[in-house]
Amino acid sequence: MIERPVAISIQGLRKSYGSKEVIKGIDLEVFEGEFFAFIGANGAGKSTTIDSMIGLKTFNQGEILIDGHSIKTEPIEVKKVLGYVPSEPLSYSEMSGLRYLEFIASVFGVNDVTFDKNLTYLSSRLDLKMEDLARPIKEYSHGMQQKVGLIASLIHNPKIWVMDEPTVGLDAVTTHELTLMMKEFVDHGRTVFIASHNIELVSALADRIAIIYDGVINRIFDLKADPGLRYEVSPYFLSLSQRRNEL
Repeated sequence: MIERPVAISIQGLRKSYGSKEVIKGIDLEVFEGEFFAFIGANGAGKSTTIDSMIGLKTFNQGEILIDGHSIKTEPIEVKKVLGYVPSEPLSYSEMSGLRYLEFIASVFGVNDVTFDKNLTYLSSRLDLKMEDLARPIKEYSHGMQQKVGLIASLIHNPKIWVMDEPTVGLDAVTTHELTLMMKEFVDHGRTVFIASHNIELVSALADRIAIIYDGVINRIFDLKADPGLRYEVSPYFLSLSQRRNEL
């Protein structure tokens, strides 16, 4: 059996807020070239796990390696290979969309030629016109802000694309285009890690789906090995949610 390179390794992850333990010991490996989905109810620990992965939050125990680099000791190296899309768009609202993207590209050391090429391609894919990018971000709709966030996450050609509810606020056409972009990203040997409440979407796209429940990984569905499991994800998730409501 050929051993697959690991893009994301999470070992023994624990995270508490005061006396409340939110992440109770997560062990997870995501492979290079994999479309990996991470689902769970509100408060289950999805966003906390992602925030720990990308260095937004410290954690109490465990280790996280991204492309072989520790988020604890090599955070800059980790961030070089990551593209991150938060659940709510984050940007400097007084800047224009173009200025904001130029700023993000400068942080990653993207040269002008690559920036222009990537911006032209990505703005075309997401139907964001240059006249829109010239306007202040504070004038944008939620969907337009999300589009700028998506472009910002890819402007430096990352190896790993991490997204937390990326389709919120997007119209159906843009959501469809984003699904195509995610599939193409994986087809090029790169890795997608997405947290989403859209079970139908991730069941149709993902190679594997992990369900987080009460701070631990409850089950992993390997849909590449058994495509028929796609039809079991939603009922299983709903049964967990019902159990949670009964407690």
